[in-house]
Order: sequence, then structure tokens, then C-alpha cells
Amino acid sequence: MRRNVVSRERGHDAVVTVQLHGALNDFLPPRERGAPLVVPLQGTPSVKDLLESVGPPHPELDVVQVDGHAVGFAHRVHPGSRVDAYPARHPFEEDPTVRVGPPLPDMPRFVLDVGLGRLAGFLRMLGFDTLWRNDFADAELARLSSTEERVVLSRDLGVLKRGEVVHGYFPRETDPAEQLVELVRRYALTSRMRPFSRCIACNAPLTTATPQEVVDRVPAGVTERHSRFQQCPDCRRVFWAGSHHQRMQALVDRLREHEHAR
Repeated sequence: MRRNVVSRERGHDAVVTVQLHGALNDFLPPRERGAPLVVPLQGTPSVKDLLESVGPPHPELDVVQVDGHAVGFAHRVHPGSRVDAYPARHPFEEDPTVRVGPPLPDMPRFVLDVGLGRLAGFLRMLGFDTLWRNDFADAELARLSSTEERVVLSRDLGVLKRGEVVHGYFPRETDPAEQLVELVRRYALTSRMRPFSRCIACNAPLTTATPQEVVDRVPAGVTERHSRFQQCPDCRRVFWAGSHHQRMQALVDRLREHEHAR
């Protein structure tokens, strides 16, 4: 069990001041958001342990300053210090010399917790390499984040606070379509989208197919109404531009409008 570094009980002489900025306040109780926190210390914890005990998981942190100087996760915090923590994409007048948030690969890949199956389908629909199973264990999610450089998406803070996790994000929304909008903004995914290039069911890249190749795998009459098909080489599913495709295309168009509106 992770050691409890922070207590908000009164009566401690050894304290630090912690200020969370921007979206990091989402991890605090509403009454504490936006205000500096006076946090009692136990020993001299690392910046990573201190801030995770306050609330935000380390993958949500991008820059941490102690007494005005940018530091790494291993920096030890001493009584009387002020700690400022900033999320990714926070505007700075000057670029910080140290960032605890490592840069993302040019094409992000994802691994999702068991409760985010519909979001996984949406990400695959946009063309992103996305792993999801309904029996992923927490340790396996963390391992895949480390060994395959994948972004872990989870609404379980315990998963995101595991030491192996390098990239990770806690979707704030609960509706999968709104979660998708949130992620496209968070990771600037619009220019990287390759809609309808990956199997929604199993994540494999799709290939083109002729009507003759798929006639025995689609409902009767579909090959008479459509001439363009895609198929999954792994699970053998067939895709074509039917009504479901039109709804997904509307979602893609909406995401692109959100990007232009920023």
C-alpha cells in the first residue's frame, strides 16, 4: 500500500504550501480548488509522492516548481517550501527548464481501463492504435504503458498512480462521446486522425475489399447497394458506408469543428 505522505490535520509544525494550477484542481474537493493548500509533512517526501498524496496522479503533471525553480519528480520537499504544480499545455511566459511530463510520441497509442470500452471503439474509429479488454488487470495496464509507450486512460486514480505509468490521463467526462472530445483537445489529435482505417472491434488495420470478396459476409443486398468495402484481416469483420458510418462521420466532423473553434 502506498505510504500516506500528506495529512490535512491541524497541529503540525512542518508544513509546505501547495498550489495546483488549471485542470489539476479537478483532483481536489470543490471547497479546496484554486486556493493554496497548507500541507503538513511527514519527513521530506519526493515531489511525486507529495503531489500524488494531495490528489493528482503523476502522469497529469507537466511542470513542478519548488520555490520558483522547476524540479524533477525525485526532488525532496522540505518544510517551509512552496510547491506549484502545472498540467500539460499550461501557458508560461518562459519555457520551464525542467518538465516532469515526458513528450508524447508523434502518433500516440493508447491502452484503456476496463470501464472505457466505448471510448476505445471511438479512438479506433479515428485510426488510433488502442488496446482494450474487459479483463485488463491494473498491473497489465501499467506494464503496457511502460513497455509500449502507451497512454493509459483510466478513471481509477490507483491505476494512474502506479510507478510504471509514464503517460496517462483521467477522463473527466462520463459520456464516451464527450470523453472523446476531451481527449482530442488534450492530445491535439485532430491532425493525426485517420478515420475508418482501423477495426473498431479488434484494433487491426483495415484493408480494402471488393464486393465479390465479402458477398458471403454481409447481409443480402448490401453488395448491390454499395461498391466500396473494408475488411479486417484478423477478425474478418466487413465495413461499408451505411447509416452507422454516417453517424460516425458526423462525430468526426464535430471533432474537427472543435479544433477549428479553439
